[in-house]
Amino acid sequence: MPPVSARLPVFPWDRLEPYKATAAAHPDGIVDLSVGTPVDPVPELIRTALTSAADSPGYPTVWGTAALRDALTGWVERRLGATGVDHTQVLPVVGSKELVASLPTQLGIGPGDRVAFPRLAYPTYEVGARLAGAEPVPYDEPTELDPAGLKLLWLNSPSNPTGRVLDKDELRTAVAWARAHGVLLASDECYLELGWDADPVSVLHPEVSGGSFEGLVAVHSLSKRSNLAGYRAAFLAGDAAVLGELLQIRKHGGMMVPAPVQAATVAALGDDAHVAEQRERYARRRAELREALEGCGFRIEHSEASLYLWATRDEPCWDTVGALAELGILVAPGDFYGVAGERNVRVAFTATDERVAAAVQRLGGGLPRR
Repeated sequence: MPPVSARLPVFPWDRLEPYKATAAAHPDGIVDLSVGTPVDPVPELIRTALTSAADSPGYPTVWGTAALRDALTGWVERRLGATGVDHTQVLPVVGSKELVASLPTQLGIGPGDRVAFPRLAYPTYEVGARLAGAEPVPYDEPTELDPAGLKLLWLNSPSNPTGRVLDKDELRTAVAWARAHGVLLASDECYLELGWDADPVSVLHPEVSGGSFEGLVAVHSLSKRSNLAGYRAAFLAGDAAVLGELLQIRKHGGMMVPAPVQAATVAALGDDAHVAEQRERYARRRAELREALEGCGFRIEHSEASLYLWATRDEPCWDTVGALAELGILVAPGDFYGVAGERNVRVAFTATDERVAAAVQRLGGGLPRR
């Protein structure tokens, strides 16, 4: 039997290791702006909730506690603008990446089926299709897809890597097209609370969904907005029939969010102050890095939301990665996200204030000639 890993592309981040070594050799140390992992402290109220629930010897439920489901439905109504959301329309998951990678398999999608995702995209959409044995189909515009055999359509707004935001008209058009062709639409909205030059909207907003969650699933994560990447706290909201089926599958698979993490999620979703504080940190770092990049010849494209600047010097992305590595700055090459990104780099602004200041200082001297 051939290994399942044979279906998958080479893990992209392994290709960055030589450049990471170059950046790490800088006398003042590396400034890692590649992965986009949170570096700021977990808010105190969340840590308190986690530790208070540490004495949890029994198995947690896959569906989560009633308190967690209340927190999820309340947040979906308050933050996404949906109305009348009930417990059947939410489902906690063990991190959003696990969900993205396994959703086609959990939905019963397989050989002969097709899964579509943006041409410039988080690579795990393609991984999920390949793990299920389905055909991965990148698109430029979802409504231009051939619906034959298409079982799952991914949207991603705000986008990783570009930071592009789909407006209500674009979202409505995609929703109407998917419903007309009987295609499940999954919207990855993990950066929705991090809009800068645009106000991201969920597919579950009544002006997009028409007040119905039929055929729609939205993916949300607490990794970025609450610095909980290490907690693996995420959830789905949407079509009760789809989530009910996933709940049954996940019960059989024992896919349970740990009880202390469930308690921490309740605390995180009930507090907006820490989200605003973290946004202020990111806004400051974003402004400083953008000015420094533009000052040494970069053009910033899209980037109206999310935690990244989508930057280009109109050259092959690996040339840019190499030049920045010589300054001790590590960024992600755009072709990690598809061949359409081969002349861009993704620059995260999740480093500490001190490391961002170091990057700004180094960029002030310009990039080395190559």
